[in-house]
Amino acid sequence: MNRFEQAVYDCMKPTEALLERTTDPLHRAILLNYWRHVHLEGSGQFERIVAPDMMVENPVYRVAWGAQPAVVEGKDAVVAFYRSVGESVLWNSDDLIAVGDWGVADELTFHQVAKGADLRVVGYDVPDPDRYYHVSSRQAFVWPYDERALLKGEHLYEDKTSLTIEEVDEDELITPARVAEIHRELLARLEAERGENFWVLGVA
Repeated sequence: MNRFEQAVYDCMKPTEALLERTTDPLHRAILLNYWRHVHLEGSGQFERIVAPDMMVENPVYRVAWGAQPAVVEGKDAVVAFYRSVGESVLWNSDDLIAVGDWGVADELTFHQVAKGADLRVVGYDVPDPDRYYHVSSRQAFVWPYDERALLKGEHLYEDKTSLTIEEVDEDELITPARVAEIHRELLARLEAERGENFWVLGVA
């Protein structure tokens, strides 16, 4: 198992640790929604993310990545946004996470491994469009939730002063298909441990 594969396996451990010391029912439901969302996103199950038991009717995303900050509004646009990420490998680490009635805040290091051409589209200045790079930066994720523990949107803010870019040898790459497989495995484990509708307020 290479370093990238291990990092994907470990990415939700800070959320799990916070959940273990959280007792408020709303806060627990929010954290479990967040946890499930990450695995659904990582495995490409975008339609399940925007389902009525996960998200409000009209979500609003505010995304400050690269050189092209954007506002994404509505479920169709959210699904299109996820699909636009393409063949990137994404994960997070080094989280400082908190939960409240308003939702989740997480300062983390956000990572992506992708081909230079794809990173240039997002706005990252990488030398070669045909080589692969590991791009990381500290980011603040603020995910507002409503009183039903439904996601209202995502506010993603990048600290561009912390941006690092390293070239990755092709023999070290992890494929998007393998990342999706890991997330499906972790989601199945979560469902087996916590039961049906584990993220729903009143169940969580």
